[in-house]
Amino acid sequence: MKIKHFSLLGLFILGGCSLNAVDNKELKQPVVAQEQIAQIMPEGTRTLEQKIGSMLMVGFMGTSAPKNSQICKDIAKYDLAGVILFDMNPVNHKQAKNISSKWQLAKLTKELQACSKDGKLLISVDQEGGKVQRLKSKYGFYGKFPKASDVIKLSDARVKQHYEQMGAELNSVGINYNLAPDVDLAINKKNYVIYKLGRSYGANPKQVVKYASIFMDAMHNNGVLTSLKHFPGHGSSLGDTHKGFVDVTNLWKEVELEPYRMLAQTHTIDTVMVAHVFNKKLDAKYPATLSEKIVNGKLRNEFGFDGVVITDDLQMGAINQKYGLKNTLKLAINAGNDILLFGNQLSVKSMVKTSTLVNMVKELEKQDPTMLDKIEASNRRLDILKAKL
Repeated sequence: MKIKHFSLLGLFILGGCSLNAVDNKELKQPVVAQEQIAQIMPEGTRTLEQKIGSMLMVGFMGTSAPKNSQICKDIAKYDLAGVILFDMNPVNHKQAKNISSKWQLAKLTKELQACSKDGKLLISVDQEGGKVQRLKSKYGFYGKFPKASDVIKLSDARVKQHYEQMGAELNSVGINYNLAPDVDLAINKKNYVIYKLGRSYGANPKQVVKYASIFMDAMHNNGVLTSLKHFPGHGSSLGDTHKGFVDVTNLWKEVELEPYRMLAQTHTIDTVMVAHVFNKKLDAKYPATLSEKIVNGKLRNEFGFDGVVITDDLQMGAINQKYGLKNTLKLAINAGNDILLFGNQLSVKSMVKTSTLVNMVKELEKQDPTMLDKIEASNRRLDILKAKL
């Protein structure tokens, strides 16, 4: 199964050739006919609860998903956008959360898809390479994919081989959505979460775009969707948004936007993940994930990206320590995000029920009827995304 996209990969492999030739052209996303959207999900077939559920990606406890499991019931009842899988169990580190072996994972993803209405549930993991890979060798997987900072030392052919192998391995166990590649720039050597973990392809945007393109092409060749991260740039930060509020105002540079601007013109982006970084230069009030100025303003209107936008985990310290859950949902939807990610991974105390999230958004919609238009717009973008599978 392949995901078809127009690719400028050859352009970048031949030396990071300039995109100036297309810089001044009007940015346009491919047009999808209304009849095509109607065939994907006919108008009126989802209830309000399902329209809300179609915006949620959640984590859950369990290495199986039988029909009577809570996650299966939630997928069926709320038509969830997807699930995110982890190997480490935050409650008991001696037990697996979702991943323990190849056989087990393949069985789990089949069970999860059987719970969905169309077999197109987004089943996601973070599989970048280096420290960030959920499919580890101790579970029977390859588990030795290089980190981005080592990838750039290899030949283009070897890089392609690595990422084709990664995509094939994901596909073989039913994972259809990789929350990667990381297109943050390596511009702050004191940055722990990106630079010191070797998650960046470098400080040069053209170089980052070149390797991100190889990564995305390899995933698409194996039927796996991708997500650029972490918009509008996490490479300059000093703090960790997993742990708390991170202000990058004095460190962030405009050049961090370049990978997104350049790739938006190639029409190869499936989704973009927005970070929880706070940046007064872009929004003086809200962090990126909750900012309409950054999501709708910068990413959609300025760069012309009208695909799916996914939040980083909304249970991260940068969000849950400062904003209440209901307010977070309100701001995230109004900002223009399409998938609201709740990993149920970072803290046992912050695990949240899907029904709680759906009911909160229902209350918000009652208070603000304009929210329904935003929910339905997100549903349409998600239906188009899933049609690629």
